[in-house]
Amino acid sequence: MTRHGIAVLAFLGFCFPAHATKVFVVDYQSQADYKVYIEKHASKADCQIFLVKYASQAKRGSGKWFQVPYESQADVTVYLVKHQSQADLKIHFVDYQSQSKPCFM
Repeated sequence: MTRHGIAVLAFLGFCFPAHATKVFVVDYQSQADYKVYIEKHASKADCQIFLVKYASQAKRGSGKWFQVPYESQADVTVYLVKHQSQADLKIHFVDYQSQSKPCFM
């Protein structure tokens, strides 16, 4: 796993709920449900994601994610890609819950 991937995992680890979209970041594309690119600008992203601390704080499709420690606990597995063109989904992380935008995951 790259340093960028580890940083994202650490960031994701601070947030995510029980009825939320529970997400696990995998090491290989073949293991992922979705390939995800992290956008620097919200205007270019398909989804604006807020990472929650507790599973009970989010609902699936709400733009609020909860990171789980094990793949078996996840609703969705994602692989972080380096280039936009490789992604199924472009996301942007927001600082406030009110900034999150609905997402199909």
